[in-house]
Amino acid sequence: MRIGFGTDTHRLVIGKKLIVGGIEIANEKGCDGHSDGDALIHAICDSMLGALALRDIGYHFPDNSAENKDRDSAEFLIYVSNLIKEQKYKIANIDTTIHIQAPKMNPHIEKMQARLSEILKINKSQVSIKAKTGEKVGIIGRGEVISVDAVVLLLKNN
Repeated sequence: MRIGFGTDTHRLVIGKKLIVGGIEIANEKGCDGHSDGDALIHAICDSMLGALALRDIGYHFPDNSAENKDRDSAEFLIYVSNLIKEQKYKIANIDTTIHIQAPKMNPHIEKMQARLSEILKINKSQVSIKAKTGEKVGIIGRGEVISVDAVVLLLKNN
């Protein structure tokens, strides 16, 4: 059994798309990132890489690489999922918390769960997504960033 923790934060800026959990969410502000800026997928990738002691997403997908410019983060998740299989592990569950003031995430959580479970080829019940606002306090509360925490439990395949 292996446990991994991951986190990711992106600035929110006007004129960028807001991609969270592999889906686009209508919003005035989106993530300022080298790839598509999907902080949820990035945090999940980091948690999985951490569980395998394989460093972090920036090591595998550098933000100074032209190949990763505007890249769909689902590709990162597929890559990391394949590393899990190569190491003879499987995902038991993923637990995440999205910290963002606006827009509200709750109306989108089921779609995110469906998309992530589709990418990872696991059951929706294995993907927990929660959302919190910053209560208008700090950089989250002022709507400056999205930040995501993720934990994964991996089990050895029999």
